[in-house]
Amino acid sequence: EASKASTLADYNRAGVPLIEIVTEPDMRTGEEAAAYAQELRRIVRFLGVSSGNMQEGSLRCDVNISVRRKGEEKLGTKVEVKNLNSFSAVKAAVEFELKRQSSLLEDGRGDEIIQETRLWDENKSQTQSMRSKEAAADYRYFREPDLPFLNLKEKQAESISEEMPEL
Repeated sequence: EASKASTLADYNRAGVPLIEIVTEPDMRTGEEAAAYAQELRRIVRFLGVSSGNMQEGSLRCDVNISVRRKGEEKLGTKVEVKNLNSFSAVKAAVEFELKRQSSLLEDGRGDEIIQETRLWDENKSQTQSMRSKEAAADYRYFREPDLPFLNLKEKQAESISEEMPEL
């Protein structure tokens, strides 16, 4: 029973390592995003760090999608689609969001693209709004206080890279 004098902790995923990989905005299609996720799965399986089974939750993908008008440098408002649990869902969610956002831009309704988190509805083959994120603080970026900063000099990084086997 919870009380104001106590703290409850959920250990549901305790002991399960989490690796978060964030890329530059280099992918342009759902197919590219799905292929990237498949390659990541191949690597984690090869290294033996995870089964990479998406249907079991051993690998999940969140994708961030933003579009821009042709000729513009700056990307538009970022929309995140969370907890995609298959490569086909990654592909379909990205393609849907690209079309949704592009249509809004083309119709002069670009202001309706808001910074938000969306979920993929497999049955309806569309994304649905989960919550809006009005400010960067809503993303809850907190540095882990027990992990020190890792600052490698360029020569150190090159040396490590040279010693690593090709995956």
